[in-house]
Amino acid sequence: MKEKKKQPQFKIFMKNKLVVFSGAILLIFVLLAVRLTVIGRDNGEQYKKQVLSQQEYDSVTIPYQRGAIMDRNGTMLAYSGKVYNIILDSKLMRSNTETLEPTLAALNSCFGLDIGEVRGYITENPDSRYHILLKQLNYDDIQTYIELRDSEESQINPSGIWFEEEYKRQYPYGTLACDAIGFTTKDGIGQYGLEEYYNDILSGSNGREYGYLLDDNALERTIIPAENGDTLVTTIDAYIQGIVEENILVFNQEHANEYREGEMGSDNTGVIIMDIDTGEILAMASFPNYNLNDPYDLTAYYSEQDIATMQEEDTYYSTLQGLWKNFCISESYEPGSVCKTFTVAAALDCGVIHDGDSFYCGGFLQFGEGDHAVTIRCHNRYGEGELTVKQALEQSCNVCLMQIGQKMGQSTFLEYLNNFNFGLKTNIDLTGEMRTSSLVFTEETMGVTELATSTFGQGYNVTMIQTITAFCSLINGGYYYQPHMVSQIVDENGAVVDNIEPVLLRQVVSESVSALMRDYCIGVVQEGTGTYSRPAGYMIGGKTGTAETSGDGKQNYVVSFMGFAPAQDPQIAIYIVIDRPNTAAQDTATRYACLLCRSILTDVLPYLHVFMTEELSEEEEQELLEHGQHVPTVSQNGVSDNAVSGNDVSGNSTSEDCVSQNTTDENGVRTDIVIDPETGYAIDPINGEFLDPVTGIPIDPDSSVLQNATGEDIGFEEQNEEENTESGLNSE
Repeated sequence: MKEKKKQPQFKIFMKNKLVVFSGAILLIFVLLAVRLTVIGRDNGEQYKKQVLSQQEYDSVTIPYQRGAIMDRNGTMLAYSGKVYNIILDSKLMRSNTETLEPTLAALNSCFGLDIGEVRGYITENPDSRYHILLKQLNYDDIQTYIELRDSEESQINPSGIWFEEEYKRQYPYGTLACDAIGFTTKDGIGQYGLEEYYNDILSGSNGREYGYLLDDNALERTIIPAENGDTLVTTIDAYIQGIVEENILVFNQEHANEYREGEMGSDNTGVIIMDIDTGEILAMASFPNYNLNDPYDLTAYYSEQDIATMQEEDTYYSTLQGLWKNFCISESYEPGSVCKTFTVAAALDCGVIHDGDSFYCGGFLQFGEGDHAVTIRCHNRYGEGELTVKQALEQSCNVCLMQIGQKMGQSTFLEYLNNFNFGLKTNIDLTGEMRTSSLVFTEETMGVTELATSTFGQGYNVTMIQTITAFCSLINGGYYYQPHMVSQIVDENGAVVDNIEPVLLRQVVSESVSALMRDYCIGVVQEGTGTYSRPAGYMIGGKTGTAETSGDGKQNYVVSFMGFAPAQDPQIAIYIVIDRPNTAAQDTATRYACLLCRSILTDVLPYLHVFMTEELSEEEEQELLEHGQHVPTVSQNGVSDNAVSGNDVSGNSTSEDCVSQNTTDENGVRTDIVIDPETGYAIDPINGEFLDPVTGIPIDPDSSVLQNATGEDIGFEEQNEEENTESGLNSE
């Protein structure tokens, strides 16, 4: 009986135990389900990738197409063309032995690939899925193979060899606008110029094609399309750019080895043409240049031996970087007399001088006393005599400009220099614009001598883009526009993404002063130092420049011309800078810049539909015919007697090609000078050096306009290192 009583208790215990166990199991499943839900929510993608990585998985990048760069008329300057890489899949090639040999034979016949090498790679790398056989072929290069593969009787493995698409940056015109455009690396990253500045806009994002390879080699694919980059519509005119570059090249070839053996016509030659009323750049070029399709090629300027030496001495890349630099925005120099326009405009605008005021030039001004005295000479050592403001600019008289600077004073002069943006970046939309804030004077660093030299563009540094932008503001009514290279951004379908309008920053001088400056600059071309610059049939305005730089124990020069056209309705400005022309007398080479301007504008102005206004001489008509231009009938408005083509550019001329205002005899020789009987040269009354008896220019090409108390040349670099001594202004 007792045993029968124990059985129900045992059953109850077992039932309770089973219930607890079942509840625990159920709870574990509930917790597991909750945990799986959490994992799926928070870490699903991570585990999914781990699973997929253990499967046969195929993924292909779809490259984006980099945006194009076009000129203002739609001419393609840079674009990314589709090219193809030949890819070998060893695993798929081995999967069908019957197609292996026919495929290898086709690779040999269509692409010249060595059958043994390809077969050897397949044998040594049987599981390889991706091996590049050839890179960046055009479609024409692969078309024959594709036709063989897709033919009905083909025995070629259709999947063991495939073509990977990518894009290659191409520049249809090679060197054209290389400084402005820049180039890209093999990875498609912009370097220099527009390519670098607008890299984010030109770039897109890659797409993706991916899927799973099943056992029967069937592939389930998903495609995420690439997003292509946007296209730049620049302000460049390819035709004008071509004219500029052709003339720069001709100049440097014609003057190669002229004085310095083994060198081109200059160390650097730069030209900018700008729309006066908008700040748009129509052309920007410098020499030497390079081929955008092969920017690492130096063979145009160096022998193979020279290049090998550079690579050994680790100067190869620094040489390339020097070549890639845009001289027009990345190099600074002392501007010289072109900046006399800004001195005169500032003095007129602040009211310290007026149109018609006159100044006397006795050939030099002296600053300081005793051993600290500094004499600053006019380029005409005889002196120009009495000159009005307009005549001072026409004859490029240093002495008159220094007196004008003294009237303004340091603070006012520096204020206007800042308004013209010297010392500041213009923020042009190009990579590599140089900062010049440390290369201009401040009130703390400008003394009386520094003010004097600055009035004629010596002692401080500028860039070409700073100077022409400021010059445009002098001519267009006083309005300073930010220079720019891009006018529009469009997408791959041609829809406008962004219109880039001209940006007016400020008014630097009044419209009345601007009108006077236009008149003065026209006088420079008609009567003064810029006569060589006038193209046949046109009147223009402008200013010449000659700046001396010291180095290697001699004087070197930067010569320039800055002008606008046409004279009565200015549309464009042009600035030409020739750094160290390859000639024995660099200081007389300003005419080279003028002649380069004349040659360029002879083609550019008719292209811009600017009609001739000046009567043509017989020599000019012949010049145009030889130039390949039709000689039109010219209107009689504003007829000029100045036949520029008749000027003899050989022989002796002044540094600014000036004509003295003083009394001369029938041979053009000054009647108040002393002539050396042995040489026939005139004698400088200050230091006794020989001068040209007609022009007053020193015979020694290394002579400087800056001299110490004993009459010795000290040059501007040496002078800038000396401590300035405040002194009065003494004029001979």
